[in-house]
Amino acid sequence: MPTSSSSDLRVPADQPETPDTSGAYPRLTDEQLMTLSRYGDRRSVPRGTVLFCEGDRDCGFFVVLEGKVAVVQETAAEPRLIAVHGPGRFLGDLSLLTGQTVLVTAVAATKTKVLEVPVERLKDLLAADLALGDLMLRAFILRRSLQANIGAGLRIIGSKYDPDARRLRDFASRNRIPHQWLDLEEDPQAQDPLRALGINVAETPVVIWKGQRIQHNPSNTELADLIGLREAPSRAAYDLVVVGAGPGGLAAAVYAASEGLTTVVLDAVATGGQAATSSQIENYLGFPAGITGGELADRAVVQARKFGAVFNIPGEATSLTQADGYHVVELAEGDDLVAHAVLVATGVHYRRLDIPGTDRLEGGSVYYAATEFEARLCRQDPVTVVGGGNSAGQAACFLARQSPVVNLVIRHDDLGRDMSLYLAERVEKSPRIKVWRNSEVCELIGDEALEEVLLHDLHTDEKQRVATTALFVLIGAAPHTSWLQGQIPLDAKGFVLTGPAADCHDGIFETRRQGVFAVGDVRSGSVKRVASAVGEGAVVIRQVHDFLEAAGRR
Repeated sequence: MPTSSSSDLRVPADQPETPDTSGAYPRLTDEQLMTLSRYGDRRSVPRGTVLFCEGDRDCGFFVVLEGKVAVVQETAAEPRLIAVHGPGRFLGDLSLLTGQTVLVTAVAATKTKVLEVPVERLKDLLAADLALGDLMLRAFILRRSLQANIGAGLRIIGSKYDPDARRLRDFASRNRIPHQWLDLEEDPQAQDPLRALGINVAETPVVIWKGQRIQHNPSNTELADLIGLREAPSRAAYDLVVVGAGPGGLAAAVYAASEGLTTVVLDAVATGGQAATSSQIENYLGFPAGITGGELADRAVVQARKFGAVFNIPGEATSLTQADGYHVVELAEGDDLVAHAVLVATGVHYRRLDIPGTDRLEGGSVYYAATEFEARLCRQDPVTVVGGGNSAGQAACFLARQSPVVNLVIRHDDLGRDMSLYLAERVEKSPRIKVWRNSEVCELIGDEALEEVLLHDLHTDEKQRVATTALFVLIGAAPHTSWLQGQIPLDAKGFVLTGPAADCHDGIFETRRQGVFAVGDVRSGSVKRVASAVGEGAVVIRQVHDFLEAAGRR
């Protein structure tokens, strides 16, 4: 993208370079700079030159050779400084590799010499130099996390009691979009940007971007289009439509696209599925120090896109039909996708508690995931987690980093019954986690916000009020299969039957309908683990190939 000058975005030339304390801002070696120089062009730019700005897509990759470049967020007032880069440092974040819009602006703070590499050539380089590629990818992911922690990117303004405001902030959080949440109920300064832009409180929730670009209560699809999460289908028919972008669906997308199958991936909410809400996956092969579910998902998306997979988020499947020998996936957003084969990888969702107070408080005090965003909302407040599995244990440990008291409620007395041993021991040793055994939450107490939960001891029948400002429900899972009713055989609990269980002997992942497969948590009899879902997603592509070849479609 050609650069342009903008005196409005000038920043002081004497700003010190941002230190690299986490690996988010590494300095390239002379050898790495020489390698990159073969893929791009060097040029000098005057102070005040904008290299890329919020809202750009497919912009170039820049390395600072001389001078300084400031990364800022545009606001209605002065630009907000995010980072300053000097010689040997590179610009950009995950947007470069995912095709999303850029959420920050880069402007030359001094007369500067840069190396610009077109993004397509950068992808070629990263495929050829794995070490350099991993360095950049890790830095890009860490930068996204840092931006999220400081509230860079979008601003969402609304009331925590407004279901649309909650929908928007949840969508941004689940998709790991850096944003700042301004709560009209608790933040006395939340109305300042509204007044500056002439917005009435009654018009909220609003999304503000680039300081002045405003969207009044956008749908998730409109917000996704704004930041580039949705890619328009480019084919009349795909080899494979993957419905669900959890670990199983992402693994299938990587292997299908890398083996030449035209592939499109859908998900109603975000990439990563339930795994992406995990703060730390410590028993996944190859990551002895653990990996967050969000990072695992982001790496998989970059990998699948590298091989040509197309992502459509949000893309909620509403039905599966057949027409002229093809499978047709109908979407809530109004489009149909036609494919030779379909992979069902829609996973599961946690069940809600059907107890007094849930309907009243679910909008602002009850959560079904524990991510960085929810943790920031609950900082320094007591919280309660319901559930005895790994997800509940991980959530409790994660929340205990900031909350003074985390109540973990389980219906039995053996913490290790459904939880991995290492995690159960960590929960037991945490001074901030109190385990309530043989107990259940029977009522939520509070008018507009949660104040207490009523705990019922299943052995003594006693009830006790416990102070809490947020409830995290991570209990028994139900499959996302309502869109398949009447089309694909399901078991008594709604999970997809495959292989011999579905009277299908062509493969363990194929359903009774030829060309429709299922993997991961949604499949009846599957092992509910990230690693097993990834394995199934990889293996099923061999069966997809066999089907396409037998049907004469390859």
